[in-house]
Amino acid sequence: MQTAEYWIEKLQLQKHPEGGWFREIYRDDGIIFRDGLPSRYMGSRVYSTAIYYLLQSGECSVFHRLQSDEQWFHLEGSRLAVHTLSSSGKYQKLLLGKNLTSGEQPFAVVHRGIWFGASVEADHSFTLAACVVAPGFDFEDFESARRDELIKTFPQHKEIIEKLTQ
Repeated sequence: MQTAEYWIEKLQLQKHPEGGWFREIYRDDGIIFRDGLPSRYMGSRVYSTAIYYLLQSGECSVFHRLQSDEQWFHLEGSRLAVHTLSSSGKYQKLLLGKNLTSGEQPFAVVHRGIWFGASVEADHSFTLAACVVAPGFDFEDFESARRDELIKTFPQHKEIIEKLTQ
């Protein structure tokens, strides 16, 4: 198995604002105009986008939410825990990986409007994933969680919120 540094270099990944490393690898040239989208979108969007996303042990993807569903595909490395918090307060941990007998799945979806973050569970490891968003990702659709507000809303999940917020 290759190292995280190998993938970062060979795939030309850059630091991601939410934590980890990424590079956009696909942005459809088709456009969905604003009047053809639900009101939650503030402008036109491309049909879909895709990125490589790499997270190392000790790093985390902080809690955030999107206006579109995000599909996750495990490519390499150890399993990734994708932590989700629904508006009703339900916490779920999706295990992204290839060891199906231990509850991992190579594919997962985080639905729009759900708070989510991620962490690598194994020490001295990493996960390389691909993420697809449709309609395509736009930073206008990205909301980073505020620790104090999330704890106030979901006090029963304070421990994971503190782990995955800044």
